Amino acid sequence: MQFYKVLIPFLILNFGALGLGSWLMNNGPRSEWYINLNQAPWTPPGWVFGLAWTAIMICFSIYMAQLYIKMPTKEVLILFAFQFLLNVSWNYIFFNKHQVLFGLIVIILLTLLVTYFFFRFHSVDTRYLLTPYILWLCIATSLNAYILLNN
Repeated sequence: MQFYKVLIPFLILNFGALGLGSWLMNNGPRSEWYINLNQAPWTPPGWVFGLAWTAIMICFSIYMAQLYIKMPTKEVLILFAFQFLLNVSWNYIFFNKHQVLFGLIVIILLTLLVTYFFFRFHSVDTRYLLTPYILWLCIATSLNAYILLNN
C-alpha cells in the first residue's frame, strides 16, 4: 500500500476526533465550572494543549499508517476505533458532564490502550512516535486525578 493513501485517512480521522472532542466539551477550559476548580500546580497554559494535541495526532497518524500497512487486520482497526471513542468521549464526560471520576477511568483506559499499542505492535519501526501520546496522557491523567482529589 502506498504510504500517503493510508496516512491521509488516519490524519482526517485523528484531527476529526480532535474537532469532535472540542465540540463535545462545550466551553471546556473556559467554562466557569473548570475555571473554579482547584487545578494542579503543573497544569500547562491553554495554548500548550492545542500544540501538544496537534503534534500527537500527526505522530499517531504516521504510526497508525505504518502499522496498518504492516498489519492490515481487523484487530488494528478495532483498537484504533476504541482509542478514537475513548479520546473523544473523555472531553464530553469531563468537560460537558463534569463527571471527573468517570473521566479519570476513561483517560486511564485510553492511556493503557495507547501503551498496549506500543508493546503489542513492537515490531513497527515507528512505535516510538507513540511516546508523546503516552507521556501527554500520563500528564492529563495526573491533572484529572488532581482535580478529583482536590475538589
